[in-house]
Amino acid sequence: MSDQSGRSLGNKMVRFATVGLANTAIDLAAFSLLLWFGVLPLAANVGAWVVAVAFSFTANRFWSFERDHSIKLAHSVFRFVSLGALISLGVSSVFIAGLAGWIDVWPAKIAGVIVAAALNFLAARWSIEGRLLH
Repeated sequence: MSDQSGRSLGNKMVRFATVGLANTAIDLAAFSLLLWFGVLPLAANVGAWVVAVAFSFTANRFWSFERDHSIKLAHSVFRFVSLGALISLGVSSVFIAGLAGWIDVWPAKIAGVIVAAALNFLAARWSIEGRLLH
């Protein structure tokens, strides 16, 4: 299935997944570093998210999706960051807060990252292209 830009939805999904893998590595590295410095897990999660979301927006805006020029940059960033806060930061924080006592911090963090990934595709596409599914 192709949209009006000519790049297929499948191609965008592969690009998004590639950025997502790099973004996950950045997120986990920053999270690990912050934990190593003694930052509490939830605060480390927020700090790692800030670093990761900056990379993710830039990479997805210039490589994964084709920007809708009618959406101003500030509005696109606001959409991306606010939805990212609700989805990736919210989901991973809930997983850390809810599961870390049962399965440890790292499995909880990774579970949250996995659950948030699919939701983030839709959020990123809407933030940058102005559409969800088609």
